[in-house]
Amino acid sequence: MSVTAEAATAFEVEVLDPRSADEPEGWRGFVRRSWLWPVWEFDVLRREAWMAKNPPVLAVIRRGREIAGVLTVMVCRSWRAKDFAPLSVPGGRLRPRWAEAYLWQLSGYPACVLDDRLDESARRHAIRRFEQALCAHLGPGLLGVIYRAMNPELLPALEGRGRVSREIDPAAVLLNTYSTVDEWEQGIDEGTREVLHGLRADGDLHTEAATARTDLDVHELAVLLNAHRTRQDERAWAGGQRSRIGGLHMDTRSPIAPSYLDALIRRPDVVTRTYRDGSGRLLGFGTLFDSEKGCALHQWAALPSASGGRKGLYVDCYARGVEHMIADGRPELTAGRAMLENKTALGFGTRALVSVAVPRPVLGR
Repeated sequence: MSVTAEAATAFEVEVLDPRSADEPEGWRGFVRRSWLWPVWEFDVLRREAWMAKNPPVLAVIRRGREIAGVLTVMVCRSWRAKDFAPLSVPGGRLRPRWAEAYLWQLSGYPACVLDDRLDESARRHAIRRFEQALCAHLGPGLLGVIYRAMNPELLPALEGRGRVSREIDPAAVLLNTYSTVDEWEQGIDEGTREVLHGLRADGDLHTEAATARTDLDVHELAVLLNAHRTRQDERAWAGGQRSRIGGLHMDTRSPIAPSYLDALIRRPDVVTRTYRDGSGRLLGFGTLFDSEKGCALHQWAALPSASGGRKGLYVDCYARGVEHMIADGRPELTAGRAMLENKTALGFGTRALVSVAVPRPVLGR
């Protein structure tokens, strides 16, 4: 069903390139009001965009002057693209590409956020208006849009005739029903508890955690993180299958830049935990986003045991996240979509996510 003229004009959409555009008016207020994670801060989005092989654009949906919704969208040129995306490409509007609404830096959360005050009909119209604006911005070369890892409550706004939706791997979520850390630990898998105790008894393993860290070399962190991702991607390709550990066929993600990590770990709402051996060598690190609404485990990277790392080090990092949640009285802890079996052993449940594919002929309809 087509959007009526009255509904279409109720919303105005700006499609911006974070690398060159100014921060939209009212952006910080919307981020704060919607309890969005630090990856939505405009400076963080800008730093991510500058290093992207598939340039993200930011769509800001307004009703009057007020922001009513936002989407971050990757403009995917090719999964084989290796270079950084240019600001403009001659003939680029005619070149075939697709778009992905995907918050790949925090894959357990959607890249689409709509104001809670919008009813179902308004949400649907807002999405159709976004699609029309994206088509106008990217031109006739746009083949379609994939909404990846969306919350099921967004489905009524995204679904429709000619659109294909399916449930995908869920996000790991641990609800805080514990009065003490001991209560949580007694309920986890025995083998996992033994791994945890073994790591904490390792006298050559040292860990530090704090918010707003200024003592870390972000280049060192980025090298470890990108190497960790590359190893997981190689395992996935060698296995000939899509892997939720990190390897995605037609991978549209980009390398992590030191400047991107720098913008995150200096923040007062981001806890960065590092692991080092007695010589000071970095063995692993993880980041956790913290707010009154809950916590989210973000980045994780570690050296493989064959290179001097500690097997199962992620167990300790996840456990420390649980301890933080309980100690600070946060309602939940999320941990992305990877390694769900390992997280189940730590007591995590799951939260459903869906993806919706929309081919060009039905965009905006």
